[in-house]
Amino acid sequence: MASDSQHGSALFVGGTRFIGRHAVERFREAGYDVTALSRGTHEFPFGNDVGHVEGDRTNREALVRARDAADPDVVIDTYAMHPGEVRAATDVFADARYVYVSSGSAYDAPDVPMREGETPLHACEPGQEDEDSVETYGPRKAEGDRAVFAAAEGGVEAMAVRPMLVYGPHDYTERFGYWVNRVAEYDRVLVPGDGGSLLHRAYVEDVAAGLLRVAERGDPGEAYNVADRNTFPLERSLELVADALDADVEVVHASERELAEFDVEPTDFPLYTPRPAVVSTGKLAALGWESTPPAEAVARTAEAHVDAGVTGPDDALDRGTEERVLDALAERAADGSDAG
Repeated sequence: MASDSQHGSALFVGGTRFIGRHAVERFREAGYDVTALSRGTHEFPFGNDVGHVEGDRTNREALVRARDAADPDVVIDTYAMHPGEVRAATDVFADARYVYVSSGSAYDAPDVPMREGETPLHACEPGQEDEDSVETYGPRKAEGDRAVFAAAEGGVEAMAVRPMLVYGPHDYTERFGYWVNRVAEYDRVLVPGDGGSLLHRAYVEDVAAGLLRVAERGDPGEAYNVADRNTFPLERSLELVADALDADVEVVHASERELAEFDVEPTDFPLYTPRPAVVSTGKLAALGWESTPPAEAVARTAEAHVDAGVTGPDDALDRGTEERVLDALAERAADGSDAG
């Protein structure tokens, strides 16, 4: 269908849960007529103002039906998990500006920061392309990027956006929500190491804004990192959450050795990284994009998570074990004080 919008028509492949949900709203606010292709397994949160085509994006015929229904000027592919899906989409949507939501996990080097076009990407073996394991996630996203680059060489206006770990309202992974819950509910919170774990994150509204910028101003064949312009370590995240919720919390640090006594590993804590994972965001900023100030982004996120009753991922450290570690560390500190 032809669009009556001043900005044209945008089709979202996915778009009903987290990143896509926010991006749909951003594109609507910018004046686009928006349609979303989804399987219908989750609630469609937009009402009648957003077109809906039900179908599985792994089915080429569903992509064609969505294309014919939306006649898109822009396609935002929020949920391509395998390189073959990107190849199919860049073929079906060859007449649109296509933006693939990749990941910072596509990088395969400890550069600080990781830069587009400079930091190497993961290799992806043919046997990995159709897997669904955590171990192959980065290689699969990297191969999706290469599919975008190949499509651009063939004349398709295809681009990639690489978010770092995304946080914000409607985050179904609940990784940031774990820490919000700890600060909101408890006086003491256990943090691995010295609290300096630096995992670059991206506020979801900023990811949505970045997708809009790249869709409108990005160069075909290019990739763009998206993350907070001013990053902050794990302990600072807790401080910002406490400020937002007007809460008092004692942060207690535990070394890897101390955690091991309770069969706990630092990676049992969401958002922990053993080494800095940071990307450069200057390339996206050059398109006129800017990120939300950290205090504001964290406050919006914390309030939304509290309202939604978010407690954290099922596989995160349980509170009972956390309290045993906290009590043992407090007892040792008291014994040391008495000895002194």
